[in-house]
Amino acid sequence: MPIALGLVLALGTASAAQEAYPTRPITMIVPFAAGGASDVIARIVAEEMAKHLGQRIVHENVGGAGGTTALTRAARAAPDGYTIFIGNSGTNAAAYSIYPDLRYTPASFSAVGLVARTYSVLAVKRDFPAPTLAAFIEHARANPGAVRLGHAGVGSQNFLICRAFLAEARVDITLVSYRGAGPALNDLIGGHIDGVCDAATSVAPAILAGQARGLAVASPGRAPTLPGVPTAAEAGLPGFQMQSWNAIFAPAGTPAPIIARLNAAIRAAVASDFVRARFGEMTAQVPAEADLAPEVVPPLVEHDIARFRDLMKER
Repeated sequence: MPIALGLVLALGTASAAQEAYPTRPITMIVPFAAGGASDVIARIVAEEMAKHLGQRIVHENVGGAGGTTALTRAARAAPDGYTIFIGNSGTNAAAYSIYPDLRYTPASFSAVGLVARTYSVLAVKRDFPAPTLAAFIEHARANPGAVRLGHAGVGSQNFLICRAFLAEARVDITLVSYRGAGPALNDLIGGHIDGVCDAATSVAPAILAGQARGLAVASPGRAPTLPGVPTAAEAGLPGFQMQSWNAIFAPAGTPAPIIARLNAAIRAAVASDFVRARFGEMTAQVPAEADLAPEVVPPLVEHDIARFRDLMKER
């Protein structure tokens, strides 16, 4: 067969495969243990994406090293659209300032699209002897190193919430690392740690059930499902601001038609009544239509890499 004809046939076969995509289930890697904000958001969105794609999306929870174990795996996956992952400002931005020997860089991934924004909350166990954020800070200063705050692992968004709080409050608090937000929250409810830095998506049910107490929401406005929890500014610490995002990524080199197909599935998912209702229940925000394009994500990553590089230097 002449080389030119062989090349044409090969290109035609690749194009047809992309047009038919997907022809088998897709694996979505979640960089944390089951039960945390990233895991829950991923499952809700994936359920609707699967309907649009006509194939199952299989979840794989790969915890460890603040989510970087999972991203290392994703970076090595074939760029064929059958491995995607949910990332955030921890795994895709802060990690570069925390883990010096990462096997991936921002260029290792192609953004597919933003799927959610979340509220950040500082919560304590229900019997903690401080009813307000100001009292909590006073208690921590009177007992240096004694207060224990749990988070979803060094480099996770929850870890960054803790670091932002410490930078503003100037207190000596012990941070306790877990393999995900779910295990940290379980230990909070069980009284094994004093508090958590968490997304409202995972901690709000415990607060509403009286299993934990919210001290502050690190955003300009109160979380809709937690109207009784003040903003950090209302609680006396206006500099404590940490709004987070979640996005879907694929390995770099994933063909543009496949990225477009996945992005269309994201748009269909977040526009659905199911996702909007579930996000409303769990205090996650659906991105605005203008924020759903893949091109919106890389500037978010770049901004947060610089932001967290500075934050890591502060303490």
